[in-house]
Amino acid sequence: MTPAVAAPPRRTRRGSGRATLADVARVAGVSAQTVSRVLNSPATVPEATVNHVRAAIQQVGYVPNRLAGGLASGRSRLVAALVPAIASPVFLETLEALTQTLAAHGYQLMLGESGYDDADEIELLENLISRGPDGIVLTRVLESEAARQRLARSGIPVVESWDLTATPVDMLIGFSHEAVGARVAQAMHERGVRCPALITGNDPRAQRRRQGYAEELARLGLLVSAGADAMARLPTAVVNAPAPMGSGRRALADLLQRHPDIDGVFCSTDMLALGALIEAREHGIAVPDQLAVVGFGDHVLAADTSPALTTIRIDGRRIGTQAAEWIVQRAAGHAVSARVQDIGFELIVRASA
Repeated sequence: MTPAVAAPPRRTRRGSGRATLADVARVAGVSAQTVSRVLNSPATVPEATVNHVRAAIQQVGYVPNRLAGGLASGRSRLVAALVPAIASPVFLETLEALTQTLAAHGYQLMLGESGYDDADEIELLENLISRGPDGIVLTRVLESEAARQRLARSGIPVVESWDLTATPVDMLIGFSHEAVGARVAQAMHERGVRCPALITGNDPRAQRRRQGYAEELARLGLLVSAGADAMARLPTAVVNAPAPMGSGRRALADLLQRHPDIDGVFCSTDMLALGALIEAREHGIAVPDQLAVVGFGDHVLAADTSPALTTIRIDGRRIGTQAAEWIVQRAAGHAVSARVQDIGFELIVRASA
């Protein structure tokens, strides 16, 4: 039976005036080691004890000195994560799972925005490394060899995600963007599309989906040329990433003006696809009878649009959970097996295609 939280002693604060870990232990009626485990690795402590100790923490007003604890243990209990755009909905599941899994092990997430430009990659990573996180999670793979070497030399566990590469810096969980593009091309072909088009952001991963899409369309006989010529011949509207819904509307209007016969469009994000659906309606174009529309990301609104949006679903929660578990294992000095995981993707077929 968990002891009741005792009334705090009259003088629980010393020196600096701050309540101490020993004060929490005394009030909770447990050892200082148990309080430390609740703070640093709550997943290893029974839930009733965790709740009991947290009630004592609230009662005495204890605030852990993370800086002092980090200096003593050599661990900051912070994990840094970088996303291209914090406002982008595509990474929300990953960040939520990352935050929850890390918190269960006593870690906190420090979130940063990298943008889509690789030019400042080294400076950004230097700033992260200088803060001494116990791990770094990137929703990308590093392109710059100098940045890769700097991060490898830091000794900090690193998880690259939302992509694949044959040469990861450390650990990697993701999927092939080229394969995504190829699968959408196959879906267009199965649908009977004869004049496919593309609305895409200008970020590197969207461009790899563009490449896979164009090459597979060419293989299926829907484009007259292959390779780079296939990408050049594919009716395409390029927008700046991250792109809002309005960019999808304007991009489809531009495509229809230049290529009025298009009957299928792949959009590099669901936001662009939602804009394309609105613009198609404005032009009196029936979706999917006259124009098939496919997105990427399975946005929370995708299933509720009219018509419901066909899209590519990525298991972002699995990415975040696995990345967090890898970081925690490595920070504790344990080896990680199968450091590279290709989780694939799923084509969610709905009414728009």
